[in-house]
Amino acid sequence: MPARLFVVHGSHPCATAEQALELKGVPFRRVEIPAAMQPLVMKPMFGGRTVPGIRFEDGEKVQGSRAILRALERRVPNPPLYDGAAGAAAIEEAERWGDEVFQPVPRSLLWTAFGVYPRAMHAFQDGQRSPKLPMPVVLAAAKVILPVERRLNDVSDAATRTAIAELPGMLDRIDGLIAAGVLNGERPNAADLQIAPTLRLLWALRDLRPLIAGRPAEAYMSRWLAPMAASVPEGALPMDRADASGAPAAAPEGQAAPTG
Repeated sequence: MPARLFVVHGSHPCATAEQALELKGVPFRRVEIPAAMQPLVMKPMFGGRTVPGIRFEDGEKVQGSRAILRALERRVPNPPLYDGAAGAAAIEEAERWGDEVFQPVPRSLLWTAFGVYPRAMHAFQDGQRSPKLPMPVVLAAAKVILPVERRLNDVSDAATRTAIAELPGMLDRIDGLIAAGVLNGERPNAADLQIAPTLRLLWALRDLRPLIAGRPAEAYMSRWLAPMAASVPEGALPMDRADASGAPAAAPEGQAAPTG
């Protein structure tokens, strides 16, 4: 029986694990969990509430993208994920930063954006194995999913604004890692697998594209991953739409404003 990888469709750390399995040539079956249901499924099975999680054919269970990459490296040494011109230590540090610091950014921003444009959630179903839900069902489900995901990911207006303010510095760091040869080498390493899926998800937020466009990071993010077809329209994030008092910007007509 092949390994079973438990994912939420569209999750960037799940994309990290999937890429690693494919790179290593490890057969696996993808088990999709509906959004906002992962705590109920993952905690009894793996001990934590987050995806991804994998159960290997011998019964070993591993949760979290970094832990999965290390388990794969131990089981299938080639091609290596921690080998490159920059050295293993630099790759490991970039991987850690990509997981602990950079990976959480889209969670705050995406669930804020969906609160303004819940209709955008419909297109993010593209590519999932389970049947695609019609728009009326998506809009009804959003009323349940959005509050749950905002709570699970500690989403607030303040967190969203902080993430936006810090993003240019993070992109500078990625450009620097590319220039140093830590990222974007001859083949993807563990740091590439952590960082590129997060960049791709940020690109799906049209408000953020001007921050990414023209950088080395822009070309890098789609080298091993095709850009996402789904996107959230401009005006979903408080880029420069707050007044001097810091009050949340008004939502586009006909949409609900996000709450913290």
